[in-house]
Amino acid sequence: MSSNNVKIGHLITKIRQERGLTQAEFARRLGTSQSAVNRIEQGKQNLSLETIARISTALGKDIVTLNHPKSLSFEINGGKELHGEITMKSSKNATVAILAASLLNKGTTYIENAPRIEEVFRLLEVLESIGVHVKWIKGTDLEIKPPAKLRLDRIDAEAAKKTRSIIMFIGAIMHYHNEFEIPFAGGCHLGKRTIAAHQFALEQFGVFIETQSGKYVIKVGKKQPENVTMYEMGDTATENALLAAAMTKGKTTIRFAASNYMVQDLCLFLQKLGVKIDGIGTATLTVHGVDKIQKRVKYHPAEDPLEAMLFISVAAITNSKITIKRCS
Repeated sequence: MSSNNVKIGHLITKIRQERGLTQAEFARRLGTSQSAVNRIEQGKQNLSLETIARISTALGKDIVTLNHPKSLSFEINGGKELHGEITMKSSKNATVAILAASLLNKGTTYIENAPRIEEVFRLLEVLESIGVHVKWIKGTDLEIKPPAKLRLDRIDAEAAKKTRSIIMFIGAIMHYHNEFEIPFAGGCHLGKRTIAAHQFALEQFGVFIETQSGKYVIKVGKKQPENVTMYEMGDTATENALLAAAMTKGKTTIRFAASNYMVQDLCLFLQKLGVKIDGIGTATLTVHGVDKIQKRVKYHPAEDPLEAMLFISVAAITNSKITIKRCS
């Protein structure tokens, strides 16, 4: 069988599973049999361009593209009144922070109703590449369990470069590795000013980040700061500081902390892991660090307020009446 067919088959399988589809459900969308889908996914069937186009439509994602892979365009035909109802997904920004925080936990983390969106998929690819067990349950919930030792030498650089959230892995990984590297977001040579808030916060924990070509080099010489003052009130930088403080011995007070919804969600998740945090929702957070985290924990991130505001705006602009459920 063709190696290209096998690669395409594996890609189709992965995207189908990301979409929460069984082979039978995918076959119905495609208008074919489950046995045909099985042959396609095993790379045992030659695929015409027409078939690939049908598969792309059924999955809602291009399998093969002739365009530049980094370009993304939308054509919007507006002027229509909308109606109906929609239920909000869990917050993407909270979920990616919790994915990073799951690396702290040597037990099993279950994220309920995780949003099935590209940034989450990319971070899951990174987690899998370094040895983390990742499994979708019933198409909506995530099961995550880190290995005894992370395989950072095998990190999926291409997936990591597609999300800026990778920077938050530093605050968790620093507790298990004294020196490591992670890629940074796709091709954009981020300078010190770009990650200054992360650098200044983590330096107070003895963590030093050097920006090199295409990667961050992190060296850890642990400190136990009683007080950490943020360089700026940034969400992901505050989350990195929280992850750093979670397993730093003693009490750490983080001042000028962001109090946005995703930071509060991360605080609540860390408390489920046994990390006591005072001042949630304020600009001053006091974190009581723990030596070890090994728990079986379930957590449901709050619904995404940005998504709710999007649909509120859409309804207002189009003079439509729609019902938005589970607003956060």
